[in-house]
Amino acid sequence: MLQRTYVRDALVIGAATGVFGVAFGVLATTTGFSVAQAGALSVLVFTGASQFAAVSVAGAGGDPITALGSALLLGARNAFYGMTMSAHVKGSLLKRAVAAQLTIDESAALAIGQRKPEDIEPAFWAAGLSVFVFWNLGTLAGALGGDAIGHPSALGLDAAFPAGFIALVMPALRTRAGRVAAVSGLAIAMVALPVTRPGLPIVLAAVGALVAHATVKTEPPAESP
Repeated sequence: MLQRTYVRDALVIGAATGVFGVAFGVLATTTGFSVAQAGALSVLVFTGASQFAAVSVAGAGGDPITALGSALLLGARNAFYGMTMSAHVKGSLLKRAVAAQLTIDESAALAIGQRKPEDIEPAFWAAGLSVFVFWNLGTLAGALGGDAIGHPSALGLDAAFPAGFIALVMPALRTRAGRVAAVSGLAIAMVALPVTRPGLPIVLAAVGALVAHATVKTEPPAESP
């Protein structure tokens, strides 16, 4: 029963992510990327936030270095997921390389959420493969249908990335450090927005994390009664 549960969850997560893939495909082609380029980004990069950031910066006239910096910044969290999952995904170098490509928010979250240790790795693979397939199919559908759909704003698809990013950020706002980082990053981005090239405010906003680290002290664990 448990196995059916995480397989079902993986398929639901994958299908939902495919909708974001359609939005990315449309956005990519309407900002000047070819169908092949959009597809290559989804296959090779395979981290939605980074892809949306890179395409959005490029579409707004930002330079390639800024687009790359924004993408790398948003994709850096996957490295931390990788350190966690490396304790559970074993095997050959090739297997671990494929696992690294599939290490994203969804696969790491479903894997870590399993109650039994032996279900962590199969849940990881189920979610990772499901999202990979649906994301790339969605990208292809959006890229091929981009001309018919028109600009993403026509169907509200331009809101897909901001909505998904807010969902990722919300858990961090439960902590004081997270709130300080968010407010500091927002302030930095707002100051930089009128005077820097498109995309650069996102990169500079990362300094908010340093502000939180420097100003928020780690609270000691509560003593047991």
